[in-house]
Amino acid sequence: MQKISPQLCVRCKGRLWCGLSACPIMEKFESQKQSLALVKGTRFEGSNPPGFLVTHKNYPNIQAGPVSLPGVEKDSSFFDDPTKWFGMSAREIISMRARLLSSSVPVKASDASNPKRGLLEMQEVVLSRTPVSAEFELKEKPKHVLSFSDTVAPVGARARLEKMSLSGSPRLPKKAEYFWSDSDAKAIEALEGLFQSGMPVHYLYKALSSGAFGVKKNRKLVPTRWSITSVDSRLSGFLVDKKIKSFRELGPVEVYAESFLGNHFFVVLVPREWGFEMLESWLPGAGWAAFAEKKEFHVLCDHEGYDGRRDYASNITGAYYAARLPVAEHLVRKKRQASVFVFREIDETYNIGLGVWVIRETMKKALEKKPQVFSSLNEAFSFVSPRLQVPFALYEKTSSLMGRVRFQSRLSDFS
Repeated sequence: MQKISPQLCVRCKGRLWCGLSACPIMEKFESQKQSLALVKGTRFEGSNPPGFLVTHKNYPNIQAGPVSLPGVEKDSSFFDDPTKWFGMSAREIISMRARLLSSSVPVKASDASNPKRGLLEMQEVVLSRTPVSAEFELKEKPKHVLSFSDTVAPVGARARLEKMSLSGSPRLPKKAEYFWSDSDAKAIEALEGLFQSGMPVHYLYKALSSGAFGVKKNRKLVPTRWSITSVDSRLSGFLVDKKIKSFRELGPVEVYAESFLGNHFFVVLVPREWGFEMLESWLPGAGWAAFAEKKEFHVLCDHEGYDGRRDYASNITGAYYAARLPVAEHLVRKKRQASVFVFREIDETYNIGLGVWVIRETMKKALEKKPQVFSSLNEAFSFVSPRLQVPFALYEKTSSLMGRVRFQSRLSDFS
């Protein structure tokens, strides 16, 4: 996770945000100052959106605690709900997230198996479907920082937590309360059950992170960056194995497209058995490659066939699973099976990580649109190719699934 300080922002002089009229890293400190002005010494009253953050450094000896909004806000849940951020600018997202304060206590991951009162209260707040007001006492004044990650949404000021006292009443969904109290149900059973009942992904990864689910003796706090990818992976895998593979194949080839925050997606659905491949290119000047000396195209690829993956998608990492979940949800709604190609190109305007929610939400918006329809995969690729900045031949060279889907004959082709 990359941290930005006011001094670094002055030195960078906007280089990280090429193309913007003002540097949002500077602007975010203004919103953070206004928010932290509501902290009186080391005490403040605020609301949990609800948010919860668990660090991964030194695991299993970690830091965990609430992410709160100092002061009173009519709907603080917006500050920690990525499903509502599509269409916002990077500046708006950074400024919003900078207002949040992350307070934490040292814990062991295994503390979730026998939680003390403080952790139980945190779990209750995390599981609440509405924001919960509380009074906070910190060990020191909050530090003015903002941390960025390719997995987690930006995290604002931080401080060690002395005490949290709830002044509002958490409202837990009945199903979440059931799995929280069930000491025999596995965590995956809780995630699948809540997901099918309509609970959003950001609710589920925070609940998993807090250690609220699982067989009692095995419950653990899960670092937030791990829980996000775990939820995306497990839920999409569940939909593919339990539902999609039983559906008949898609009709014509479909192509969807959407762009957001410098992320450009093309999604190609092919009428075949389940398969999924993501091809990703960070264009020169984009993101972590912003200061690379060589201005050349480089494509990353991860894929799976009908039998799925046996290992982690180590090239594209969490973005792979964040893209796979909306695709799986889409196919379940259509009650169809398909092989899927996802092309992601990231341009120079996406210069610092805002989290994999960007991938998940952009993919969802793409798949909500009316698709372009083609009679063959070659026609679909001919449509997509000139709309990509990377030469399509490089995608073909890097792909592991493309040749198989384009040229491999099946028995059904001769029937």
